Amino acid sequence: MSEHVRRRAVVVAATPTPNGDLHIGHMAGPYLAGDVYSRYLAADGRDVIYTTCTDDSQTYVTTTARRLGVPPGELCATSAAQIERTISAMGLSMRGLPPVDDRYREAVLAFFTRLHETDRLRERTVRLPYAEKTGQYLYDGLMAGGCPVCLAGSSGGVCEGCGHPNNADELLGARSVLDPDSPVTTREVTILVLPMEEYRERLTAYFAERLPRWRPHAAQLVRELLARPLPEIPVTVPGDWGVAAPFPETPGQILYPWVEAMPAVMYSTWWSAAQGGETTEQVDALWRAESGTELVYFHGFDNVYHWGLLDLVMLMAHGDRYVLPQANISNEFYDLEGEKFSTSRDHLIWTADLLDEVPRDLVRFYLALTAPEFQRTNFSTAALTEVTARRLTGPWNLLADALDALAPPGSATPLPTTATGRARAAGIVERFRLTYEVESFSLGRTAEHLAVTVGRLAATAQETSGGADGHLAGDLLLQVRALLACAAPLLVDTAAEAAAAGVELALDAVQPEKITPFALPRLPRLPRADQAGAGRTEVAA
Repeated sequence: MSEHVRRRAVVVAATPTPNGDLHIGHMAGPYLAGDVYSRYLAADGRDVIYTTCTDDSQTYVTTTARRLGVPPGELCATSAAQIERTISAMGLSMRGLPPVDDRYREAVLAFFTRLHETDRLRERTVRLPYAEKTGQYLYDGLMAGGCPVCLAGSSGGVCEGCGHPNNADELLGARSVLDPDSPVTTREVTILVLPMEEYRERLTAYFAERLPRWRPHAAQLVRELLARPLPEIPVTVPGDWGVAAPFPETPGQILYPWVEAMPAVMYSTWWSAAQGGETTEQVDALWRAESGTELVYFHGFDNVYHWGLLDLVMLMAHGDRYVLPQANISNEFYDLEGEKFSTSRDHLIWTADLLDEVPRDLVRFYLALTAPEFQRTNFSTAALTEVTARRLTGPWNLLADALDALAPPGSATPLPTTATGRARAAGIVERFRLTYEVESFSLGRTAEHLAVTVGRLAATAQETSGGADGHLAGDLLLQVRALLACAAPLLVDTAAEAAAAGVELALDAVQPEKITPFALPRLPRLPRADQAGAGRTEVAA
């Protein structure tokens, strides 16, 4: 069992922007990974909350709303409902999405009011890009141009390609997204910022301890950022979509959208706990240092700067009030048929559409097997059909058939096991733990190990059929039970069926000297690749 077994865990998936539903690129990234890790912790006896919150204040809401011709608030409401349905359809172990309401805004404002009252924020006069025709200050998704670091095309705020931030007027050749023909100049404006450089010493100590456990690409970006002067975090900006900033120094401004994430997920943690019957007066109670909570973040590489540094500094700015994240687990981009997902070109598959055609255990397995953990990987409808049949459903159902023949599940007579069988069952659990623990967490290795173990057990069952004694059948049953327990965080419906039939799925279950026969639930088969549509058509969002 994990050495952190008594600590409560809060697992956070990057906050989704409600400008559309979640496509499978999103799901193969932080959302499935966070769910599998959370389910593993729960199976290991941990008290865990898996949560996120929609990022309603993002500029990408306003740009998408303009393109679709709908009010931003309407788009947020529609998209949040779609995202919540997809979360449920995928079997993610979140307790829902919290409403972005007055209580949310109170939590966000309290977080920054505390920083303001303790003199953590600084006034700065900066030059911001300004669209002359529309009279709009530009930042984040409101503008496009070239990244000043890698020179690739980028939005404002942070470069999706290299991950580096580009604050204020740093974006090269900035142009307005909403009005591309508008001349763009720069204008001086006074905003409030949080100087990241003031926290360099604490950041250096934090990353000296934790960065060796980060994935290589994300760790490289952090080292690059620490090797140069750290940027100042905008806390307020002149804008008209977001939470109004209450500070006298910046009348008429809003909170910079990216800084809402920390108080937002504190609020969503509080809300999620309340859905489970736990109520606390303070929204940030489960994030307080004295709570001992273990925080783990899941996000994409393009959010390493935000979740890895910006949000970390905002926690540090509160002194020792809050716990700091134990780990950041990032992922790369997931391509579709060899090309980047694109809403504008309708080159995508919505998760909900895929789940309408493919059982979710098979979707979860294939997305895990091809997860973009260390480099870009690819989704293919044909490969999903072929790979799941060859590597999972085929050998799994062969194992189920052979197990029924060796040890009929209707029998109430326990079968004996051997020391060798018990050791092998325990070994299965320990190998899976290596793929689930935060220091070495990997969806891909979990799915790969699942496929290899199923294939081995299916071959063993075939070899022993017809002449197996009770000990051999008992040993096989014991290993299959261990496999089911280890596969449970990934194959959620199959595990639920087995648990409902009385199969013990605790990861720390004692390996017994006798085991009662049980049925291994069968997995559904998919139609051939040329018969599977896998939902490629959807309105742009």
